[in-house]
Amino acid sequence: MPDQIFEHPRLVAIYDALEGDRDDLDVYVSAAETSNARRVLDIGCGTGSLALRLAAQGLAVTALDPAAGSLDVARRKPGAEQVRWIQGYAVDLPALDVDLVTMTGNVAQAIVDDDDWSLTLTRIHDALRPDGWLVFETRIPARTAWTEWNRRDSFAVRDIPGVGRVESWLETTEVNGPLVSFRWTYVFLGDGEVVTSDSTLRFREFDEVRNDLVEHGFTVRDVRDAPDRPGREMIFHAEQAPGSDIR
Repeated sequence: MPDQIFEHPRLVAIYDALEGDRDDLDVYVSAAETSNARRVLDIGCGTGSLALRLAAQGLAVTALDPAAGSLDVARRKPGAEQVRWIQGYAVDLPALDVDLVTMTGNVAQAIVDDDDWSLTLTRIHDALRPDGWLVFETRIPARTAWTEWNRRDSFAVRDIPGVGRVESWLETTEVNGPLVSFRWTYVFLGDGEVVTSDSTLRFREFDEVRNDLVEHGFTVRDVRDAPDRPGREMIFHAEQAPGSDIR
């Protein structure tokens, strides 16, 4: 089931305001340009920020997400009619032939089960044209980002137009090997309602990600730093290996 932050009506309504200008998406826009992509699949599209940016540039975009609440927000945005929106997971994808697949933000890490991760990479491989590209990000485990996920370091108050002031903070709830669970808490000061959202991410080591990609028919061409989080994330640029067929 999708996390509450992507489904709860009050949380999806403020998601974009909390995320800000999303300069983290610039690397994906650049990837589309450098790969000369014309057809893109955005997995875990959320409220559609990247999908809509790419569609506005004339690309044919398919956007996939399991959260109906997030997709409802995306479909109401200007230009949404230019995007093909699909609710579901990678297994639910129709036959596609795209040039680029993206997974922004926490999407790759939110796929915590080994079988689900393997199936996702398989379906991405199937959806790509020969020599197509997969670009996604994942946090560097050695940076132990979860040690900063506490109320003291994450507490914020935002005044959101049409909503009012909202307090929020993040707290790690469990660390179990590569799996890190955490809880977001949101307090809507106008009426005092408190809404929480629990999530779990998998922190994969560089070699684990690289080996998984190779096993699923990809060649890792580059691994770059994330401009918005220098030294904290790896952005994988992987090309479908010529002649590979893992089905």
